[in-house]
Amino acid sequence: MYMSSDIQQSDGPELNRRRFLKLIPLAALACIAPPSALAARLEGFSEKRSLSFYNIHTQESLQAIYWINGKYQPDALARINYVLRDHRAGQTKPIDIKLLDLLHVIDKRLAARQPFHVISGYRSPETNVLLRKQSGGVARQSYHMLGKAVDISIPGCRLSQLRDVALNLKRGGVGYYPRNDFIHVDVGPVRYW
Repeated sequence: MYMSSDIQQSDGPELNRRRFLKLIPLAALACIAPPSALAARLEGFSEKRSLSFYNIHTQESLQAIYWINGKYQPDALARINYVLRDHRAGQTKPIDIKLLDLLHVIDKRLAARQPFHVISGYRSPETNVLLRKQSGGVARQSYHMLGKAVDISIPGCRLSQLRDVALNLKRGGVGYYPRNDFIHVDVGPVRYW
């Protein structure tokens, strides 16, 4: 069973050549772009990206640094896949890194201090059929089956605020389910419901 953990890598204070070269386009952008464009560019520029999850069905927690200095971390990705697995079928599937990056940006925009509470991550085709029989709101070709969708909430964050941040990013689908206290985000076509 995977529990709370953190992948750590020490960074020295020195500015190496690669890090310096990454700053040149940002410096040029700062000279010619409006501050909002620079802020948007800087949001994606960090040496580490981390995510925290709490699976409400399995009570498992995970905090993982999944990207360091431009490289996705296979061990962290495997642990994320496990926490976001289909808990009914016990199956995992690789979660799309674009979805992880979307969650990272949402987390940063909200300055959330709580983990994402996961209602549904990956779903096997069998689980999707079962859920379709129980609810009319489950898509036949759900992005959950592709590892490209997750249903989430964040304790202490208004659901409408979480939805609005996801909508404003325009990086995929956003579903709003206030009666069930979660939103759906996916990295499919931009749409909302």
